[in-house]
Amino acid sequence: MTTVTGLNVYPIKSGSGTALSSAEVTPLGFRHDREFMLIDSDGTMLTQRAHPRMALLDVGYDGRLLTVGDLVHRPVDDGPLIETSVWKDPVTAIDQGEEAATWFSAFLDLKCRLVRFTGHRPTGSGGQTAFADGYPVLVISQESLDDLNDRLAERGEDALPMNRFRPNLVLSGLGPFGEDGVRRIRIGEVELDVVKPCGRCVLTTVDQATGVKGREPLRTLAGYRAQVYEGDRQIMFGQNAVPRTTGTLHLGESVTVLA
Repeated sequence: MTTVTGLNVYPIKSGSGTALSSAEVTPLGFRHDREFMLIDSDGTMLTQRAHPRMALLDVGYDGRLLTVGDLVHRPVDDGPLIETSVWKDPVTAIDQGEEAATWFSAFLDLKCRLVRFTGHRPTGSGGQTAFADGYPVLVISQESLDDLNDRLAERGEDALPMNRFRPNLVLSGLGPFGEDGVRRIRIGEVELDVVKPCGRCVLTTVDQATGVKGREPLRTLAGYRAQVYEGDRQIMFGQNAVPRTTGTLHLGESVTVLA
C-alpha cells in the first residue's frame, strides 16, 4: 500500500522547510508554499544555488506572522508592487518593507528585499504556482531516497536526508523511483497530475543544517539518473505535479494510483 509519509512547505523560496501533519492543497500548490522570496537590488531572485547561507533561514509561517530567527513580520498586502521574475517567468510581487529588508540584508551580508507573491503565474502544464521554480507540487518516493543512500554507502559517503531535495509530498510504497511511472494519483479528495520529472541542480549539494556545499548527491546520481530531457542532459530525482482538485492532505493517508 502507498501512503503519505511527508508533507512540507517552504514559505520563503530557498529558506528552511516546515514539516506538517496536514496540508491544504490550493490551485497554487500547498498553501503558503514559496509565498515569499528574496530579491537583490536589481530585482533578481536569490536562492541557495548562489547563496547557500539561505539554508540557515529558520522560517515559520502560520498565515498571519512570518518568523525568521528574531524577526517577526506581519505580511504586507498594500506595499509597493515590484516586477521580478522566477527564471524567465515575470512575476508581480509586493514589497514587504524596510524592517524585513534590513534584517535579511544583514543576515546574508547582501542588500536584498523580501517580497510576497501576488497575481497569477501559469505553469507549462495547465496549472499555476507562486515562487516555486516551475510547478506547484514536488513528489518524491521515500524508496528513491533509500536507493540513493544505499549507493552512497557503497561509495563510503554519508546518508542524506530528504530535505536535500525539498519535496512537498513524500510517498512510501511506490518502490525506488516508482513516482516516475505515475501519471495521476488520488489522496482523499485531492487528485494530482504528475506532469514532469524534476531536473536537479547544485542546490541539492547544500547541507540544509550548515549551509555548506559538497559534491553529493549529484556525483552519485549522475551515474544512474542522468538523461536527456527536452534537449538537455539533466539529473532527475522526483516528479513535478499539478493539482487537479483541491482539498486537505494528511500524513498516513492512502494513495490511489489512477494512471
